[in-house]
Amino acid sequence: MKAIAILVLVVLAVFQLAMVARGAITCGQVDANLAPCVPFLTQGGEPGAACCSGVRTLNGNTQSSDDRRTACNCVKAAANRYPNLKDDAAQSLPSKCGISLTVPISRTVNCDTIS
Repeated sequence: MKAIAILVLVVLAVFQLAMVARGAITCGQVDANLAPCVPFLTQGGEPGAACCSGVRTLNGNTQSSDDRRTACNCVKAAANRYPNLKDDAAQSLPSKCGISLTVPISRTVNCDTIS
């Protein structure tokens, strides 16, 4: 019985290490990736190369449903910090950068529905 308990603890520890190694996305990472996009999102025009690079990085870092939901909540919180965010610019950002973004840029999206 003691051996089984130790085995369960080892399996749980390995699982925890795997989650840390996987590197779940953080709001700091999302903010850093999208920071170069703020001028485009608030003023319009064309997104710069740094903005599109950040969008691509964000897209690459959101491969799991959990990461997409986390990133969605981070993007939503960030969008709400900018009252002058242009919704049409936010909607067009992925296509202007030539990608299909897995996380919407919106103040109103229900992130619980992201899969």
